[in-house]
Amino acid sequence: MLEINGLNQFYGQSHTLWDVALSVPEGQCTVLMGRNGVGKTTLLQCIMGHQPVKSGTIQLGERDLLKCSVEQRPRVGIGYVPQGRQIFPLLSVEENLQIGLPVLPRGQRRLPEFIFELFPVLAQMMKRRGGDLSGGQQQQLAIGRALVVNPKLLILDEPTEGIQPNVVQEIGDIIRKLNRELGLTVLLVEQKLPFARKVGDRFCILDRGRAVASGEMTQLDEKLVKEYLTV
Repeated sequence: MLEINGLNQFYGQSHTLWDVALSVPEGQCTVLMGRNGVGKTTLLQCIMGHQPVKSGTIQLGERDLLKCSVEQRPRVGIGYVPQGRQIFPLLSVEENLQIGLPVLPRGQRRLPEFIFELFPVLAQMMKRRGGDLSGGQQQQLAIGRALVVNPKLLILDEPTEGIQPNVVQEIGDIIRKLNRELGLTVLLVEQKLPFARKVGDRFCILDRGRAVASGEMTQLDEKLVKEYLTV
């Protein structure tokens, strides 16, 4: 579904991503892994158009994403949950969810019921301000907001960061359900190895801006963990 080849990105004179290749097969969950500062979030921002790309290709199916504006990328089927959630704290839960509706055709601009089936707590807190929610509830809101656009591909940047363990398990169950029961393709940035093994079908490891290893999750052995993931 998502194919990235030969991707190079710069911050000023600093070369941050080096000839990165990444394949996210349709219907699977691919986990992007690596230590802090290796370029994982930068790569997601390139996919979403938030960072310029110097060279290379990003394809979503037959569509060249590099020819799409930032505003067009949700319209072609990408839901994005950024690092830190980035909800609007002064807006209500309902208003936060409605932000994605203009992406949809006029006759389809309504909140999908399955979001509230996945996250019942959101249905109970529609009028509560986003900033008054707990960290776990805010993460559920951020995922729900990304699902409003009915994406083909869901991208999540460290959804377990700063979340209490019981909610981490719940978020893992939700990702598995979206991926394995509803068929949604998922690209996930995650540093918690047990969580990555639980939800992921495939992995790709970045190190110093380069993709150094990838494959089926069963191929993520202790040698790779020790060399590229252990702090």
